[in-house]
Amino acid sequence: MKNLGLPLRPHRAARMLTFAAAAAAALAITGCSLLKDTSSAYVASANAQERASAEASAENKSSAKIDSKATYLKLVEQMQKEGLWFASLAHIDALEQRWGVSPESTRMRADALRQTDQAALSEQAYKRLIGTPLESAGYRGLGLLAGARGSFAEAAQLFRQAQRQAPTDALLLSDLGYASLRAGQVEEARLPLMQALQLRPDSTQAQSNLALYLEVTGQREQSERVMEVNRMPPAARSAVREAAQQMRAGGTPLAAASAAPVVIAPRPFASTPQPARDDTTPPPLMLKASRWAGMGGLRTASQLNPSVADSALSMPPNSTSQGAQ
Repeated sequence: MKNLGLPLRPHRAARMLTFAAAAAAALAITGCSLLKDTSSAYVASANAQERASAEASAENKSSAKIDSKATYLKLVEQMQKEGLWFASLAHIDALEQRWGVSPESTRMRADALRQTDQAALSEQAYKRLIGTPLESAGYRGLGLLAGARGSFAEAAQLFRQAQRQAPTDALLLSDLGYASLRAGQVEEARLPLMQALQLRPDSTQAQSNLALYLEVTGQREQSERVMEVNRMPPAARSAVREAAQQMRAGGTPLAAASAAPVVIAPRPFASTPQPARDDTTPPPLMLKASRWAGMGGLRTASQLNPSVADSALSMPPNSTSQGAQ
């Protein structure tokens, strides 16, 4: 068979080779451009992920810092619940060195100073709470210090200032009622004591202080009713009667005739069996360092040292305490 094709001329073949080379070069350049664009997109994505990771890490560190401070505050709070007042002062120093002074740390410092018989320093700390969100705690602490000095009229005035900002704090109301009673302000004592018991019917402090009020105002039957309904142990009942007798003998002006009678309602859930009380625990017939908001009850001196419980029962009520019920 004859070859019908015509032979390529040299210059035409050269042009075709040049075109092919140019096409290959263009393809190579395009491929490099695509690779470069893909690489740039990958780098940008990696940078965005890195920035997001760094921001998340910063947020985590910030959260961890806040959590650590909150955890430290709870640690100190727990130590104070257990009566470790001296140790708590050392930890408050460490906490404030790391995170600075706050109303919370100042309040805990003031409590610890008061409980370790450093009244002057405690008073300064409580005063620093005035004008802060914990102003009520400041007035209350100052009231407890006044009660410890026997200045019950001053204590009652300070408790009223605290109560304006914490009107439903049952143990504060109980303190106010007791201080008013000791200051001879019988009419002023009745309302906060009744409020305290109805707000916290399980509080032995509120029960004992109301029973004391009834005893010193000549309402013996109602006083016995309060103690019976709340299953107060014999030792606590004796302490209430002795405290009332000592207050009457001490010349405290108690206007029994003007005191309105108190109606004692049955205790809530009366059908539920109540656990027996520990007769060795003295009744809180005194200004007690009641729990603060968010905190649990504090131990009494007799719970920390049971060997002194019996002797504490026989002591007359006073305005100092190592804890709250």
